Amino acid sequence: MRRLGDGVEAALHCALVLCWLEPGKVLPGKSLAEMHGLSESYLLKHMRALTEAGLVEALPGPRGGYRLARRPGEITLLDIVEAIDGKEPAFTCKEIRRRGPGKSKDRCAYKTDCFIKRRMLAAEELWRQSLRAQTLADLAQDGAALIDAESQKTIAAFVREAQR
Repeated sequence: MRRLGDGVEAALHCALVLCWLEPGKVLPGKSLAEMHGLSESYLLKHMRALTEAGLVEALPGPRGGYRLARRPGEITLLDIVEAIDGKEPAFTCKEIRRRGPGKSKDRCAYKTDCFIKRRMLAAEELWRQSLRAQTLADLAQDGAALIDAESQKTIAAFVREAQR
């Protein structure tokens, strides 16, 4: 539907990794950055956004780190997208139909929303509904089914060693 910011990919991957933490444990931001080959400062900006949205908890201090604020089945993909990219619509109507030689002289012609705007916003709402219907738990199931066994072992060992 629209081009998502690069931070959405990072946020989705990090939230998925946080699904695999043992209860009561946290994962340092530095470890999340290392796991995904990202700079820590870049990643922490997005982790702050997830924290501000109430999706992730940030525990401060030398033994601190991140963990999910809710169960994976209660965090939708739309929650994560909106935490990173905002809730504003992707399509913005500038009412260009009111300009140029084709504009209507009848002022009543512009009392309703532009039909192009209505169609675009309707399509975006379907996109949002699709993301709202998918959760981190769904991603975790996909990962269990689609990530090869060797990679799963490597990820599990990394998380086990890095969690606090």
